[in-house]
Amino acid sequence: MPFLRLFGPSGEFRRRIEQSRDMLYRLAYAWCHDAPLADDLAQEALLHALAREAQLRDPERLKSWLCAILANCLKDHHRRRRDHLSIDGIEESATDAGATPEALAAVTELAQRVRAEVARLPLGQRQVLTLVDLEGFSYAEVGEILAVPIGTVMSRLCRARQALREPLMGFATTPAARIRSVK
Repeated sequence: MPFLRLFGPSGEFRRRIEQSRDMLYRLAYAWCHDAPLADDLAQEALLHALAREAQLRDPERLKSWLCAILANCLKDHHRRRRDHLSIDGIEESATDAGATPEALAAVTELAQRVRAEVARLPLGQRQVLTLVDLEGFSYAEVGEILAVPIGTVMSRLCRARQALREPLMGFATTPAARIRSVK
């Protein structure tokens, strides 16, 4: 079986899953803006993945499979809690040794503003935006991860970008975000 050759008894599957922890944490934090909760969600997604190794049909799609598990963990959390997640405590630290203090301050201000504006987006738009623009998934992969049609992915992404355009326009230094093709 190709699956056994790829992951085999060497623990390769476990290693690849553990290597995805940072990515899962970044996504979880982008979605919930709560560091302890993001850590819990990433850990829960890893545990689910390890327990369901046999459900991964295509080893090449491990990353999107893990993101789908993470999205389901977040949905489960919302079902259990039924409360709104806080966006308090969002801090950005700019660490660029070669930058001037003014440049660091500008980067920090921009990062804080972007995070605050993204936090205001509805969860569905926030998920699509982070998966497409930050993690680089195709629209089709995001549709699979979130279990929504590709048209829904495209409309949520369009709405998210439109919602961010005006509040962030004063910070624009590059042309508008490029449109990605459907893959």
